[in-house]
Amino acid sequence: MIRPTNYKVAFAHLTSRVKQALVAVLSVTFGISMYIFINGFMTGVNDIQAELAFSTLAHIHVYSDLPEDRSNLLAPQYEDQSKLVNLRNAQVIQYTDGIKDADKIVKVVSQFPEVTGVTTQINMNVFFRNGTTKVNGALTGVNANKEDALFGTASSMKEGSWKELDHRGDGIILGVGLAKKLSVDVNDIVMVSTADGIDRNFKIIGLLETSLINVDNSKAYIRSNAARQLISKNRSYATDIQVNIKDYNTAEEVARKMAPFVDYKVESWIEANGQLQAGNVLREYLAIAVSFTILLVAGFGIYNIMNMTVNEKIKDIAILKAMGFEGGDIIQIFLTQSLIIGFIGGLVGVIFGGLVSYAINSIPFEIATLKNL
Repeated sequence: MIRPTNYKVAFAHLTSRVKQALVAVLSVTFGISMYIFINGFMTGVNDIQAELAFSTLAHIHVYSDLPEDRSNLLAPQYEDQSKLVNLRNAQVIQYTDGIKDADKIVKVVSQFPEVTGVTTQINMNVFFRNGTTKVNGALTGVNANKEDALFGTASSMKEGSWKELDHRGDGIILGVGLAKKLSVDVNDIVMVSTADGIDRNFKIIGLLETSLINVDNSKAYIRSNAARQLISKNRSYATDIQVNIKDYNTAEEVARKMAPFVDYKVESWIEANGQLQAGNVLREYLAIAVSFTILLVAGFGIYNIMNMTVNEKIKDIAILKAMGFEGGDIIQIFLTQSLIIGFIGGLVGVIFGGLVSYAINSIPFEIATLKNL
């Protein structure tokens, strides 16, 4: 327990060297504020990266995977190396095309408590035509409300209304880059040609501008029923089922739990996009390393100043001991000074770091197709 006399001596030492104490306080303030700023900045970068990624990427993806390679069925029957086997034109036969019982899968997946949203998609590669202009791209049939609930697609609309898609069987929404390639605008007509040679005209009811230029340059959306009619599939058909959960960091665990109940491939976003997760982890490690270094430098700053103070106060320490102060009292005096410097510097650093982070967060900036983030 600190005796009142020790406290008074410590306070007297601090006030006798105001500039020296202020330098020590500023050292702690800088270290704490930079610690808060660096961690806040890295967290913000990870959050923006996740937000951009999950604007088109679901936490869990259910789809019909490629079948097992069973092209050489004769090989197991002729393991004897003395016999020559010649198999020509071996092919992998795909017995399933997409998900034929999508409604059933959606019902099963929705029962998991971690799931917050599920939607089906019908994805296909098509040609978009406008007169003599032909552009290869991707067409996705969606349920507008469920798609928006998962990916917030409506907020990316540049022209038109996303929700109108559910009420227009002949409506189509194009990415702004794709519309520019085709030289079309809202209320124009665009022809869609499938790989099977089926052509159909759609009326453009909106233009979409996302943060991903590849999507804007090649993708379009139509109503899910219109997509099924275009490729002559039943009402429960889908090529993909997109699932969002409460915590995307647990996607692998939830995907493993779902797999036994689903006859199709259940893939987490981490499995499909390992580079994204690796980038997040790398930035977290970098933030920890930089923050630790800053705090270490601030700590050594306090140590150096207190070491100088002790050397300067040798005579005072001798006088204090001559007056009856013990070694423990001397230690308490200088520890009290360090604690006061650390507390004031830490408090000011937290406030200053918070203000800097808020100021940086309030400054709009533009990177590529990202605006006012």
